[in-house]
Amino acid sequence: MLFNRIGYFSSVACLAVLASCGGNTQQAGPPAPQAVKVTTTKVATTDAVYYDEYPGTVTALNQVELRAQVNGYVTGIFFQDGAQVKKGQRLYTIDQQAYEANYQQAQANLAVQEANLIKAQKDADRYHALDEQDAIAKQVVDNADAVLEAAKKQVEAAKANIRAVQTNVRYTTILAPFDGTIGISQVKVGGPIYAGTTILNTVSSDDPMAVDFTINQQELYRYSQYQQQGVKPKDSIFTIAFGQDVYPQTGSISLIDRAVDPQTGNIKIRLVFPNAKHVLRSGMTTKVRVKSNTAAQAVIIPYKAVTEQLGDFFVYAVTDSSTVTQRKVALGRQVGTGVIIREGVQAGETIVVEGVQNLREGSKITDKPAETQGAPGAGGAAAPKK
Repeated sequence: MLFNRIGYFSSVACLAVLASCGGNTQQAGPPAPQAVKVTTTKVATTDAVYYDEYPGTVTALNQVELRAQVNGYVTGIFFQDGAQVKKGQRLYTIDQQAYEANYQQAQANLAVQEANLIKAQKDADRYHALDEQDAIAKQVVDNADAVLEAAKKQVEAAKANIRAVQTNVRYTTILAPFDGTIGISQVKVGGPIYAGTTILNTVSSDDPMAVDFTINQQELYRYSQYQQQGVKPKDSIFTIAFGQDVYPQTGSISLIDRAVDPQTGNIKIRLVFPNAKHVLRSGMTTKVRVKSNTAAQAVIIPYKAVTEQLGDFFVYAVTDSSTVTQRKVALGRQVGTGVIIREGVQAGETIVVEGVQNLREGSKITDKPAETQGAPGAGGAAAPKK
């Protein structure tokens, strides 16, 4: 009886074990990963028209501070602050009474010295006539000649003094040194001024105007080519902008500074722009826009397709099996919402534009093409409307 029970339980246990093993053999494996929904686009080439941009400063080609060369008081101001002035136009006068008196004194001194010269000349002539008759001592003749030479020098000194006094008289009237715009007067009528110290005003030329900016020395060859070849206005290579407003006139290279700054590796470039309407003012800050000179087709993709990892840039390219592979790319200039790709992807390939944050190497995807909104980075996208 005992053996029958043992056999019964052993049979039940074996059946239970077999049932358990049979259940494991029928259990389903882990579910396959679902395809990630993404948006893709086909890589194409287009004309890469863009602008290199640099901060610039508007400056006058010619600018000078007006300072008096003589001491005195302002007796007249003959312009409106901020007005256009012409070369030689009278701007200020300084009290010249003292200088006029000095001039009259210098003229009187010249008359005295000329009279002395006449007397010395007559004396010398008379003594030479007596000397020819051997009727006078030789020493007297020599003294007369010396007095004559001294009188001549005194006349020359008096004339030089008159020229100096005349210069001071001229300095009492301050004239515009060139055509341009005059600023706000720093002195008033009746105010004292001191020679070489007091600044009366500032005059600057205003047509054309210069715009200065700096470039890295690695770009110097490109700008040297611009300068040597010359840039016609219709080329529109150099423009300036104030915010979103683009100045309607184009510029050209006036000069490239003589040397590179060894501290920064930069060098200054000066452009010249017409300014007939006097819109540009010295001291304004602006954005210099230099149009790209490449005529080659460039690969441009939406910038949002690019991911960054530890300083390197990648895109996800779609394979024939509807999976993605991560591709390292070298970026060029950003153009609008796109970016130029120098290497890493080719025209005709398909890349992921949206949904990249959910991808990894080899991910399965289900995609739909991106809506076409015009070629990214084309001329109109890169160049702000004038």
